Amino acid sequence: MPAAAAPIISSVQKLVLYETRARYFLVGSNHAETKYRVLKIDRTEPKDLVIIDDRHVYTQQEVRELLGRLDLGNRTKMGQKGSSGLFRAVSAFGVVGFVRFLEGYYIVLITKRRKMADIGGHAIYKVEDTNMIYIPNDSVRITHPDEARYLRIFQNVDLSSNFYFSYSYDLSHSLQYNLTVLRMPLEMLKSETTQTRQESFDIFEDEGLITQGGSELLIYGRPVYVTLIARRSSKFAGTRFLKRGANCEGDVANEVETEQILCDASVMSFTAGSYSSYVQVRGSVPLYWSQDISTMMPKPPITLDQADPFAHVAALHFDQMLQRFGSPIIILNLVKEREKRKHERILSEELVAAVTYLNQFLPPEHTIIYIPWDMAKYTKSKLCNVLDRLNVIAESVVKKTGFFVNRPDSYCSILRPDEKWNELGGCVIPTGRLQTGVLRTNCVDCLDRTNTAQFMVGKCALAYQLYSLGLIDKPNLQFDTDAVRLFEELYEDHGDTLSLQYGGSQLVHRVKTYRKIAPWTQHSKDIMQTLSRYYSNAFSDADRQDSINLFLGVFHPTEGKPHLWELPTDFYLHHKNTMRLLPTRRSYTYWWTPEVIKHLPLPYDEVICAANLKKLIVKKFHKYEEEIDIHNEFFRPYELSSFDDTFCLAMTSSARDFMPKTVGIDPSPFTVRKPDETGKSVLGNKSNREEAVLQRKTAASAPPPPSEEAVSSSSEDDSGTDREEEGSVSQRSTPVKMTDTGDSTKVTENVVQPMKEVYGINLSDGLSEEDLSIYSRFVQLGQSQHKQDKSSQQLCSRCPDGVIKLTPISAFSQDNIYEVQPPRVDRKSTEIFQAHIQASQGIMQPLGKEDTSMYREYIRNRYL
Repeated sequence: MPAAAAPIISSVQKLVLYETRARYFLVGSNHAETKYRVLKIDRTEPKDLVIIDDRHVYTQQEVRELLGRLDLGNRTKMGQKGSSGLFRAVSAFGVVGFVRFLEGYYIVLITKRRKMADIGGHAIYKVEDTNMIYIPNDSVRITHPDEARYLRIFQNVDLSSNFYFSYSYDLSHSLQYNLTVLRMPLEMLKSETTQTRQESFDIFEDEGLITQGGSELLIYGRPVYVTLIARRSSKFAGTRFLKRGANCEGDVANEVETEQILCDASVMSFTAGSYSSYVQVRGSVPLYWSQDISTMMPKPPITLDQADPFAHVAALHFDQMLQRFGSPIIILNLVKEREKRKHERILSEELVAAVTYLNQFLPPEHTIIYIPWDMAKYTKSKLCNVLDRLNVIAESVVKKTGFFVNRPDSYCSILRPDEKWNELGGCVIPTGRLQTGVLRTNCVDCLDRTNTAQFMVGKCALAYQLYSLGLIDKPNLQFDTDAVRLFEELYEDHGDTLSLQYGGSQLVHRVKTYRKIAPWTQHSKDIMQTLSRYYSNAFSDADRQDSINLFLGVFHPTEGKPHLWELPTDFYLHHKNTMRLLPTRRSYTYWWTPEVIKHLPLPYDEVICAANLKKLIVKKFHKYEEEIDIHNEFFRPYELSSFDDTFCLAMTSSARDFMPKTVGIDPSPFTVRKPDETGKSVLGNKSNREEAVLQRKTAASAPPPPSEEAVSSSSEDDSGTDREEEGSVSQRSTPVKMTDTGDSTKVTENVVQPMKEVYGINLSDGLSEEDLSIYSRFVQLGQSQHKQDKSSQQLCSRCPDGVIKLTPISAFSQDNIYEVQPPRVDRKSTEIFQAHIQASQGIMQPLGKEDTSMYREYIRNRYL
């Protein structure tokens, strides 16, 4: 088998920071603690960052000897005051980075993490807690009066909420990009990109502001993971009314790349498993526009800040999209088109003019597709179903862009082709399919309407993904099924998180609102969310914007220059062309990058070329090296594992959380159910809250518990979402004996369902004679499934009269739950089957003598 590229699965995952008066020593190890690295950080420099990496791989014994020598060498003399030796400062799981304001540098460490998802054996973690440590020693520290204020502004960005990372999987790129890199021939990678092994200290660095959720879809016992990843752009980032439109470089506000990944969880390898993904984008309208919030109005007027007759900023933005996603670029514009007073329609008119101007220079096969649809207007209409219209748009979009899958089409789809499947776009390659192009959805805020539209497009793409993996017979999913309810909950969590970050409140209008099945209590919640969003935009968005500018490095504190809170506006920070002379202007007609247009419809970032190869860092490993051994890293046979660590994924499950708990219900997640048949309506919200209270009381007797955030977020009706932390509390804790009386016994009666309702039988009752007879027949059936020798035949002859003697029809010699050896088929049957397959492909077999005589006999009896 030829050598292939493989990701580094085992890297530095455990960190310990040791402290002396002159240095910090950051000791990192892999999870098995077999290889160590040491990073030395100087503490004697008041404002400079001095880091020394010896690039040596230590063993556990060598690290102990090194730390012992450091401890002995830093001890002070007897009788001298002050601290001495080497001290262990903090344990961590990663380094977010180093930051400096007006004094010295700080190091930001990840001290708590939680595993939230798994993609191809690569663990995805959520940052639970961080620690910020000042590096310079107190003896050399130069204090500044404004340092504390900058530190408070920086810490306003909560790193413990919605920041995710992985040691081995690149979260900043899509699954299609990552797997395309792994398929590159090694001959092309043997260039200047190849570097020596262990050249740098491999530690985690922050990927950016990312939200992620994962759920498990159980299809007749076959686990399928559905993962939703949102990548928020760090360029032109900010809050709702303070960041609108685009900047001078084509970066738009509230730009989020949403990717849904579907994988068969029974096989975790990227090479042997089945994986599929679909990507779509949301972002503000790419024009120079803004809204003045000084008027204290709920909807400030929209103003166009600059005239752009040649669509310069829109050309920069769509050039970036062509480079990242390929063609076609499809714009779904959801802003209002008919208004008594022009408000949102201003953006529609300008966007139509910009797209029309840019399209006249593009090749016809790669033009930008513009779809305007006034979603608010159709929502108010009683005659129009909003989601049905969105479903039609979603079908046309997915057919144009296609989706990514890492395996070729199934043989069943070739034998029984579907009409919709044959019309699917994208790029078909020998190893599967590639998505070419992307859907870009926008309204004014890119929150409520955009999230519903993206859910409908994602639902349509999910049906094609399930069909491509052979899990459903037709690429179609209906509402009120367990699969769609699970997917809808994922998108609502996704929309709530993005809305809180950008707008200051959760979603106001959800999918149920547009389906017009939301309960009457939802209206009061919508009013409260609207008031919360208005309050946040009016009073707290300015402070949040300052924190984002400082955290992302848009503003650098400098001695002698105005401070961040003294700036009247941050316009000059995000528009670089106002601070320097303009470079050479781009062409008004050839507004795209020449290299990008040559490789369309494929995205230029995924094309194998010299420019892209320079972005890769390749290291040489033996195929049996620990760094790329995914089996040892995932199963960890070198240590004693506990169930709480091995099964720590707290995912929403279609079987546990959505499927009805009564007997006789079809367990398929694709069966349409009534609203009162869901698993959540059977358990109720009250019992879930009481169960969380019980787990909180008994946390002392359980294994290492999750954080308080996980316990407090398990209430459904308080947060409006179904958090993954709920599963980690209620499912992974060890059983606890109930010793309290009174109320606690009532709570357990409400939480635990009757055994008769769950299993269809009460196991505490005695078995009847008929049941015993059935069980004996079942045992006899199990004894007769393999080949029977003479001894087994004699044993069957001694069986009691009430048991039926069974003779096996077929025998399987090496069957198990993964593989079955079929019985032998004679030659005639094989020829008949092959002729049947060829007939379905239009290849007819020549008639034999028997067939000719039979046909003549039929003609004679029928017509003569």
